[in-house]
Amino acid sequence: MMAIYGPLDLILSIAYWFVIVHVIMSWLINFQVLNLNQQFVAQLWYGLNKLLEPIYRPIRNVMPDLGGIDLTPLVVFIIIISLRSYILPTLFGLI
Repeated sequence: MMAIYGPLDLILSIAYWFVIVHVIMSWLINFQVLNLNQQFVAQLWYGLNKLLEPIYRPIRNVMPDLGGIDLTPLVVFIIIISLRSYILPTLFGLI
């Protein structure tokens, strides 16, 4: 069972850090600290968008429209933390 738990925990950890980087980059881009005209920043931003959009899209379809506020990353954080801390250990009998 640990052969399944370990990779799942690793994937969730990587997804957690990708969401953190995406949120911080969005703040820095909105406050004009980072510029999308820089090639590296643009490639990183569009790559993260392509990677995280399949995770965000179903959640955005369910959540109400809050205007300019996007709480989807917060919901993804809650899901990832719940999976890593409570659901997976319970499923694999680690608690």
